[in-house]
Amino acid sequence: MKNWFKHSALGLALVLSGAVLASSQVDNFDAVKQKIQSTLGMKVSSIADSPITGLLQLETDKGLFYTSKDGKFLLQARVYNLDAGMRNETELALSKMRLAGVEEFKDSVIEYKAKNEKYVVDVFTDITCGYCRKLHGEMDKYNDLGITVRYLAYPREGLRGQTYKNMVSVWCASDPQEAMDDAKNGQTVASKVCENKVAEQYAFGQQIGVNGTPNIILPDGSLIPGYQPPNLLEQALKAL
Repeated sequence: MKNWFKHSALGLALVLSGAVLASSQVDNFDAVKQKIQSTLGMKVSSIADSPITGLLQLETDKGLFYTSKDGKFLLQARVYNLDAGMRNETELALSKMRLAGVEEFKDSVIEYKAKNEKYVVDVFTDITCGYCRKLHGEMDKYNDLGITVRYLAYPREGLRGQTYKNMVSVWCASDPQEAMDDAKNGQTVASKVCENKVAEQYAFGQQIGVNGTPNIILPDGSLIPGYQPPNLLEQALKAL
């Protein structure tokens, strides 16, 4: 009986010790989060230990960052794991963020579906962007290769320009695909306002490092910045 009490007391002590450590860690995370948000005005959506001992990993509305555990130092960097063949740990984290965002917006994209669908890519687009229009002009070729294209909105001028208003009109049109076709061809789209996710998609793009259009998210969460001809995009998809 004495040994039972001894072991029970030890187990209870370990549990309580773990609870104290977990509580301390949460308190520290909250303190760092509040400091970053109040000092820099960035919204921190997630905070966790990073692959590097002594650093925390922050997911923010302005991208992925690292900070010292006291919140004193902030880093924006690429972290490579030499013991794992130079694995890009930062890109892995960003890929997860991209896939989570794609899932969140899957019902608010403008989709050009391939009849014989083999792949699905999500493309940040702007209706005034030259290379976005070039990509759009080859939509049949992408679709013929089995590539479904789903558009996410990324008005390059931000959320106060006329392009943003025009993109809202496209997303709010009774036939968004037709409105997108017209807009990409330089035609005027009838002004329309509705409940939409254009601003949220733009914010998502900023969060994962998009700073231009087109940007293509592949099924594994990796990102191709810029225009890709249909055959080269197909090769990239086959290589996944």
